[in-house]
Amino acid sequence: MSTDSPNPAAPTFPDPARSAAASLPDWVPPGSELDPKFACRVMAGVAPNSPPPIQPPPAKRPKLSLDEYTQGVLAADIGILSRAITLVESNHPTHQALAQQLLTRLLPHTGNSTRVGITGVPGAGKSTLIETLGCLLCDQGHRLAVLAVDPSSSVTGGSILGDKTRMENLVRNPHAYIRPSPSGGSLGGVARKSRETMLLCEAAGFDVILVETVGVGQNEITVRSMVDCFLLIMLAGAGDELQGMKKGVIEIADLLAVNKADGDNVQRANLAAAESNRVLSFLQPATAGWKTRCTTCSALVPATLTELWGAIDKFVLATRASGAFAARRERQAVEWMHAMIEEELRQRFFRNPRIQLLLPDLERQVASHQIPAATAAQQLLRCLP
Repeated sequence: MSTDSPNPAAPTFPDPARSAAASLPDWVPPGSELDPKFACRVMAGVAPNSPPPIQPPPAKRPKLSLDEYTQGVLAADIGILSRAITLVESNHPTHQALAQQLLTRLLPHTGNSTRVGITGVPGAGKSTLIETLGCLLCDQGHRLAVLAVDPSSSVTGGSILGDKTRMENLVRNPHAYIRPSPSGGSLGGVARKSRETMLLCEAAGFDVILVETVGVGQNEITVRSMVDCFLLIMLAGAGDELQGMKKGVIEIADLLAVNKADGDNVQRANLAAAESNRVLSFLQPATAGWKTRCTTCSALVPATLTELWGAIDKFVLATRASGAFAARRERQAVEWMHAMIEEELRQRFFRNPRIQLLLPDLERQVASHQIPAATAAQQLLRCLP
């Protein structure tokens, strides 16, 4: 059989493009949209591998002057208030100087709020309780500021700052302002600049300030030193009743509340509250002229939250009448000054060039047990003028 003859079993098909081109009229120009080969080539005006268009950098917000900060905060401008809080939280020397000038101007407009610190073990339902209570207070005509302190990572130093996502109803309320802040490793579970933040919120007209702490157990002395009323949130059946036998966070609380007292848990919550009240009778009250007590509450039962806030109102009225309220705020202001002195001295100590030169070698000697830690500390302290 000859190999030059075509295979009769192989069918042949016409070329669609050639057939279409052959059938085109004479007035169709080659390469036009009517040309069947049009889709097989790159359209005009689109260059291959062309770089993306250059986007202009976002415009920076103009810096605000001291007068603009002052007027904005007093006018309750939330945008300027947020920028003022960021200014206060900054560690830049220029920002710190401007922040202190701003606080000095706003100081006569502060002090007109009820400051409540709220703490409790993680999972006690603090955020849910604060959101429901906050909405209730806003409905009653209050202006509410929530300072939610999130724990900072000991590894990266970062914080999630997710309290706004947990309080989605309250964050949309026009009479509420939520400011999450990182704890920054501060002892006591409260942000280092929370005191200044409270003053800014008071100057902006917020008459109720709730400070939600990290909830680190029994190390809540810092928040006690910056609020009027200290509220401890507990859970029934979680061992909190036994914690009342220890002189820890309970002895500095003004009010205790067993949370999630709803449904089948009401009886257990009532028993836990009764046991806590029994234990409180053996402890010295945290505030003179006020007997610390325990109640129950639930974010699902608004009546319990009304009763809870009623107890806080009674605390404020009783301490104002006895003078303990004013005395506590005066003492807190002095303690605040001492804390600022200690912080500044610490920063100056580690910025000292001689200390920075000696510190690595002394740390190595202490770590290898060549010298005691107290000896190394004394050598460093002698470097101070």
